[in-house]
Amino acid sequence: MTENILEMKNITKRFASVIANEDVNLIIKKGEVHALLGENGAGKSTLMNCLYGMYDSYEGEIYFDGQLVNIQGSKNAIALGIGMVHQHFMLIPALTVIENVVLGLKENKKVLDLDSAAKKFTELGKKYNMEIDPWIKVEQLSVGQQQRLEILKALYRDAKLLILDEPTAVLTPGEVDGLFDMMTALTSEGHTVIFISHKLNEIMRICDRCTVLRLGKVAATVEISDVKNRQELAALMVGREVELTTQKAPADLRGEKLVVKDLCCNNDRGIPALKNVSLEIQSGEILGICGVDGNGQSELVQCITGLRESTTGQILINGHDSTKFNPRQVLKQGVSHIPEDRHKFGMVGAMEIDENMSLISYKETLYSIKGILKWNWIRKHSQKVCEDYNVKTPNVRELANNLSGGNQQKFVVGRELERDPGVLIAVHPSRGLDIGATKYIQSQIVKQRDNGTAVMMVSTELDELIELSDRILVMFEGEVMGIVDQKDATRETLGPLMAGVTE
Repeated sequence: MTENILEMKNITKRFASVIANEDVNLIIKKGEVHALLGENGAGKSTLMNCLYGMYDSYEGEIYFDGQLVNIQGSKNAIALGIGMVHQHFMLIPALTVIENVVLGLKENKKVLDLDSAAKKFTELGKKYNMEIDPWIKVEQLSVGQQQRLEILKALYRDAKLLILDEPTAVLTPGEVDGLFDMMTALTSEGHTVIFISHKLNEIMRICDRCTVLRLGKVAATVEISDVKNRQELAALMVGREVELTTQKAPADLRGEKLVVKDLCCNNDRGIPALKNVSLEIQSGEILGICGVDGNGQSELVQCITGLRESTTGQILINGHDSTKFNPRQVLKQGVSHIPEDRHKFGMVGAMEIDENMSLISYKETLYSIKGILKWNWIRKHSQKVCEDYNVKTPNVRELANNLSGGNQQKFVVGRELERDPGVLIAVHPSRGLDIGATKYIQSQIVKQRDNGTAVMMVSTELDELIELSDRILVMFEGEVMGIVDQKDATRETLGPLMAGVTE
């Protein structure tokens, strides 16, 4: 028996003229957690999509469990024992949990025995401490629960090798701990995990070895026990030293820009999501919004940006009552919005980058004259934003869907910050970004604040909130648990409030 569960030899993958992976060699040992690290667009997801059968036209060989394999389609990969949890979940929201689990499985073709499947699924959830009601619809699950469902779905299909693509991007600190406990339990039973991540502290904590990709090639494979600190990993990833802290002067407060008074609203199921939420943000400060995903942060942002109606309460932007404003009226108040779901609210995948860049401002005189778009100016402006925010793309005529997730995030963030807003609502601004891009975007948000923007930043990254915020408001089950000054904000002070404990 070979001690390696996977060997990928000389893998090269091209998309037209773009080489995404070049002559990549990767060896994964049985029972290890192996990190795949690299900047946005370094080829991590592409390499794993070749392994999982999502892409079939590549050069090179793949050996799985000692056998040369020709993986044609993800069904083929699943049959071999390879499972993958994608960065953007592959779930059907209108179906129940158990219907998603058994979808496409052979044994369920003749008679659909959902009761037996639900029993097996529930036992699996108990075993790994990730219990989910099998009969609830996926659209009713929090993001963290959907993540757990994707992992359990792969294990239900007997995955020996589990690929996790940015698995902690949408999880809270408690959920991350739970995920890591589950990964430890899996590897102790002989499963193997490939962990794609940008989070250096997580790689240092959970992984045994790490392969670094840079510009589609393998830059290094290292034993984590031999790596001194995060700085060393960051330098391997980007090929130079990286500053890991964001510099920030004390806040210069210049008067209220955004005020929310006793705001209440319902969620999509008609259940109260916000309960008398009040806050104010001054020009020149960052207010961090902290809490476990699904505790009203999304609804708060949607009410402020005109995407959801409140039931009672008031919202004031620049002193104007904007409680009943629609999204366009809100944006006209000088508000920029980096949304939590870039695919749903931030971009149109089937449109070009330059078209996406002009989605909000196309009526303005810079962008159009008498209803005719000024494409020359739009393309030059889009090119500048892509250069400033290091968006890796052949040109601005590229479809947004063809960019990696991190590059999509960078152009959405760039577009919103370039509007020079008076109020910035930033939700998970660095989600899915590598350390270099994260630090650049964090510094740009601080720059906006220093220029007098009132910033509301929602994040599940506690370290990011503690580092960037001037004050942090903690939410639990739609209520404000407290507001903590940056100087007093630690994981120890915020953690209990996030769990609803105020004593």
